[in-house]
Amino acid sequence: MSFFGPLFWLIVSLGILVTIHEFGHFWVARRCGVKVLRFSVGFGKPLWLRRGRDGTEYAIAAIPLGGYVRMLDEREAPVNAAELGQAFNRKPLWQRAAIVAAGPLANLALCVGLLWLMFMVGRPDYRAEVGRAEGIAAESGFQHGDVIQSIQGQATPTWSEAGLALLTAALDREAVSIEVRDAHGQTRQRTLHLERLPAQVKERDAISATGIVPAHYLLPAIVGQVGADAPAAGKLQSGDHILAVNGQAINDFSELSGHINRAGEAGQDLLVRIARGDTTQVVSITPAKLHHPERGDYWGIGISLPESLPLPPKNATLRYAPLAAIPAAFTETWRLARQSFEMMARMVQGRASLENISGPITIARVADRSADMGLAWFLSFLALISLSLAIINLLPIPVLDGGHLLYYLIELVKGSPPGERFMAVSQFVGLAIIACLMGLAFYNDIHGLLR
Repeated sequence: MSFFGPLFWLIVSLGILVTIHEFGHFWVARRCGVKVLRFSVGFGKPLWLRRGRDGTEYAIAAIPLGGYVRMLDEREAPVNAAELGQAFNRKPLWQRAAIVAAGPLANLALCVGLLWLMFMVGRPDYRAEVGRAEGIAAESGFQHGDVIQSIQGQATPTWSEAGLALLTAALDREAVSIEVRDAHGQTRQRTLHLERLPAQVKERDAISATGIVPAHYLLPAIVGQVGADAPAAGKLQSGDHILAVNGQAINDFSELSGHINRAGEAGQDLLVRIARGDTTQVVSITPAKLHHPERGDYWGIGISLPESLPLPPKNATLRYAPLAAIPAAFTETWRLARQSFEMMARMVQGRASLENISGPITIARVADRSADMGLAWFLSFLALISLSLAIINLLPIPVLDGGHLLYYLIELVKGSPPGERFMAVSQFVGLAIIACLMGLAFYNDIHGLLR
């Protein structure tokens, strides 16, 4: 299933997105009086083919990585005199431009519609709560229990919005204004000084480098195994939940090491309050010097985490009423589009890694993961991919829809279509660019799998 699950969801996702994209071309072409010869979802040999009453062939092809609408066009094949009025190349410039632009615009409309559905269904997520503040975050005044309300004025109802805003700010190395509600319920304004981030911090480590550890990342201090001759033997057992040490609450397993080191250096015992079943009790444990082949000597009590821990339950839901979800969907589409263009600019400027360019393998993996997370997450994923498809197709690269729109702009300015030589050279350049981008995407996909 680790192979067939992602493959299935890749086919479902691309099938929906490509069908809507090509339907945009198809629908506007028919409204402009252009004869459509074939509407195909996928490339290659048709697995299913049917001719409609309108004379159009509808096909599902073997390679589900795209699709096409083939229209009557004198540039591709001779056209009967009686059908010249239905040929694409005979239509006015504005109609040809509208037909070409309709595909990306259909994907844009689909993005808005999917986000509207997602907001109505409600996307379960985690609250944007600070579990632990380290480094820059601690220096900036962030504390355990702070709930992030907004970043730079942008509301952060869940961790997904907060995490994306923090990543953007970290990539730009800029200080950000963050409104939080602290553990006592007071609203406070804090400034996270991300301009202090070291230049060598890699993009995939950017969020952790901010020093904000979200509460749902914390590992509960649950005892997995206890060494037979360890200081904790006979006092702790598998499944015990450590609540406090020497009167201080333990929110994360990693906090234990600090208490153990201090007690060991001072020669003192640890008073450990634990939850076992339905009861709580306090046990006294004396840290001892232990040895690890790689870590060397260290103070410890001889316990480890369980091999697996259940994910904490979601504690926030992003949901709107049907009417309120309409403007929210448009706002979210604009926000995602703006961030997509900003990320492309960062990649061009070298401030963001080219690893952000992904191919079908990564899309399949994320589609499978989002489907496992529930309907709302899958709708959110589809919306983002639909928007990305719209943006990519509008880039002024020959062979893409944006390239054809560029040709029409040139035709509008100079009063005639670009010359055949220019068209041939630009098409070759466009194919080379697409081939390079596809090669980079597949490389990143494979590298990601290996990593």
